[in-house]
Amino acid sequence: MLKKLLALLVITTFLSNLVIGLASAETSFQTEKFPYKEMDVRVMPEFDYPKDWPKELPSLLVAEYGTITNKSGQDYDGKIEIPVPTKEKNFQINLTAEFPDVNKAEVERPYDVDKEKGIVSWKPVKPIKKDETYNFVVEYYVNSIEVKDQKSFKYELTNGADIDQLNVTFFAPMDAKNIVIEPKAQSNSKSEYGEELYYYQYKDLKKGNNLKYSFTYQKVNNDSTMSVINKQQPPKDANHDGTTSTGTNDNKNVKRPIIGVGGASIIGLAIIIAGVFVFLGLKGNQKPQKTITNNANKSNKNQSKKPTVKKESKFANTEEKKELRKKLLNGKIDQETYEEEMKKLI
Repeated sequence: MLKKLLALLVITTFLSNLVIGLASAETSFQTEKFPYKEMDVRVMPEFDYPKDWPKELPSLLVAEYGTITNKSGQDYDGKIEIPVPTKEKNFQINLTAEFPDVNKAEVERPYDVDKEKGIVSWKPVKPIKKDETYNFVVEYYVNSIEVKDQKSFKYELTNGADIDQLNVTFFAPMDAKNIVIEPKAQSNSKSEYGEELYYYQYKDLKKGNNLKYSFTYQKVNNDSTMSVINKQQPPKDANHDGTTSTGTNDNKNVKRPIIGVGGASIIGLAIIIAGVFVFLGLKGNQKPQKTITNNANKSNKNQSKKPTVKKESKFANTEEKKELRKKLLNGKIDQETYEEEMKKLI
């Protein structure tokens, strides 16, 4: 009888350890088992400033859109982990969000930052099914721009998983002169506001093949791209009567156009600045909704007037939905009209 009890105890212990191991596998994020189907990165020096940013320092905003595929062999119900430069000066997360469905709005997710590991993590709303994709965006600020006779910074893309297609775009600050970027861009263009855009595209990038860039330019002040755009003369019509910001990095409490949840992200602004993914027929992403969940730093956005560009939706949204988003950000419709029209399309 004693032998039977011992045998039963051994079997029970084995099965318990097996179940615990499986549960652990389901909640432990192994980067290499979630390769990227596509990744879009936007690097934006002096594009805009978060609240309480030191006004004497230029900011660098980076946005990473990703479409990962669950190749773990099972459904995944754990956290997503994305490498970020947590040890850079003034590092702060500006947004983590996911795109759960082509006919639904983006969803912001509460996040955690591990400064030692250099990752930001969050849990998706639903488990990621085996072999299915998951679409997300991460947006962060750092103070990595060195100011001397010129302004310069380095950007490194840490590649922890294979990437089928990678698109990288650098947004030069408005009024920047003598721009030098290394390696040389594959293509470049100007937005209708005169902003220089530099494009790179890569195919079948393997894990560990990190990419490094350097960007140098001259600029006499720290005015953001969005503040310079806001200073430019808007059309004289009823759709552009909103109040704009002061247009400088002074972090004062000033009136700004009221743009609700559908248009509050910096990346939404970045997407529509002319020409971003016209280059080589690249696919872009929809803009995310701006929110900060567990971070006390929130950004003040200057969004009275933004340029537009035709852009193919990565998530197969209708042309009508894309145009509505553009009209909202461009001031052609108000938030109430936008939300009413969006409901008709969902």
